[in-house]
This record gives sequence, structure tokens and C-alpha cells, in this order.
Amino acid sequence: MPLEVYPNTGGFGATVTGIGLAGALGADTVAAIRAAWLAHQVLVFPDQPMTLTDLERFTASIGPFGDDPYVAPVPGHPHVLEVRREPDERPVPFGSSWHSDWSFQATPPAATLLHAKIVPPTGGATLFADGYAAWDTLPRREQVCLARLTALHSARRPYSHEGYVAGGGTARSMKILPNEAAWQVQAHPLVRVHPETGRAALWINPVYTIGIQGMSDSAGRALVERLAAHATQERFVFRVEWSPDMLVLWDNRCVQHRATGGYDGHRRVMHRTTVAGDRPYGLHP
Repeated sequence: MPLEVYPNTGGFGATVTGIGLAGALGADTVAAIRAAWLAHQVLVFPDQPMTLTDLERFTASIGPFGDDPYVAPVPGHPHVLEVRREPDERPVPFGSSWHSDWSFQATPPAATLLHAKIVPPTGGATLFADGYAAWDTLPRREQVCLARLTALHSARRPYSHEGYVAGGGTARSMKILPNEAAWQVQAHPLVRVHPETGRAALWINPVYTIGIQGMSDSAGRALVERLAAHATQERFVFRVEWSPDMLVLWDNRCVQHRATGGYDGHRRVMHRTTVAGDRPYGLHP
């Protein structure tokens, strides 16, 4: 059966069928998946039973593995993180605020893959926001000003020792690895040009973007909050309702995402990998 791609209305997000991801894929198939990924930013693959080795193999077909700090990997699988929440866990779900994965790195991931293993009977959806659309809908006059700004990113809020304690600490079932390196700051263009599509995306997020270079703390925070609210409006959001064995692949270079709750009393287990990216550049390199 050939690869079949069913885009959402407007083209942000698509469902892909007609393929099994557990085995080795041919170069033409991988190229078709990558083309659909670049076109639609978020791809949903229902009904994909996969072992951890299968997930690693498919990830490697998209690109080399990314660097995933601050969370202990699955034993024996150094590139796989288990996103787990137990029925009696009280802290908010991991990743429940809008973010682009590891945007505090010098070369953040190009892609994230998430594979559903245990899905609660209610709740637990993941939301994705379209950074292209967020940028395209800003007034031209504002675009001119924003295109020259540099945003400051840091892992301090969730992954410093203070952030770890504030976020639930040992009350989480996941093994978080806080570190003082989380206080480091990385500068990235506020408007990011996608290295493969050439399109511009609004590239800030309220978890890791801590300010704007050259602005006071208060002014920088205010701008980030305003732009983050703009970027995550409902009209830019694609909601994924999970089912067991579903795999979702998304583009961190133009998409941010967040987990939702609503499943207290139920276990939820997902496996996550990332694909290495490159150094972000803006409209005015």
C-alpha cells in the first residue's frame, strides 16, 4: 500500500497511513515522509506497534540523534526518554507549558518523535502551535522590528535545582537530572528561518525564552509573553488525541507544543527521541 497523507484543513498537521514504521524503510519512503513532514510540520502515524529498537531505527532514518539533557534515558537506550506519569502523581504533567524542545541549546533538535505506549482513557492530548502562521499574521510593521531582535533562552526554569524543586522534584515518576548548567543563556534570533523550507517562524516560547537581548528584564518578559500569547492562539493550534501505538513526528524549528492533563488516576507512558538540528539563523544573519 502506498504512503497516504491526509492534511488537516489549512495544511498544519497531517495523518499518514499506508506504511509500517517498525521495519527498515527504503530511501524513497523516507524521502516521502520527510517531504510530508516539511510540508505539514506535524505528522500523525496511527497504529504503529514499535519496540524501542524500532523507534531508534526510524528516528535515525530522519536524521542523527539529538542531545537530550536533564532527563535520564531508558536503560540500554541512551537516545530514548520515557515520558511517564503514574496514577497517583500530583505534579502537573511533564511538558505541560508551551515550548520548543531544548531551545536553550546552541543547536536545538530539528525534530521530536513521540510514541504512545500506555494511553489513559480520557485526557492527555498534545497541542501543537504553528510558528509560520504566527509570524505570517503579524502586521508588516511589527515584523520589521521583530526580525532584528535576539531572544535569550535558558533551561533554568525547569532544570536548575530550584526549578526542579518548584516543578515537583522527587514527586515525579520521571528521573529529572537538574544541573547548574541550566543557568547558562543561549542567544537565538526571535524570528527563525527554517533551513530546509526557507520560511520564517516566530521562535519564542514561554518556558525557555527568558528575555530579549538589549531590553530590560521587565520589557523583555512582557514582549515574550505577548508574542507567546499570539503564537498559541486557537486558530494556530492542532490538537492530537492519542491512541495506543500512535507515533507523532514534529518539526521543532517551526512548531511549539505542550502536553495537557485531565487523566489523574490513570497511567500514561510515552517514548521520545529527538533528531539533531543546526544553529538557528534569522532574517538578518
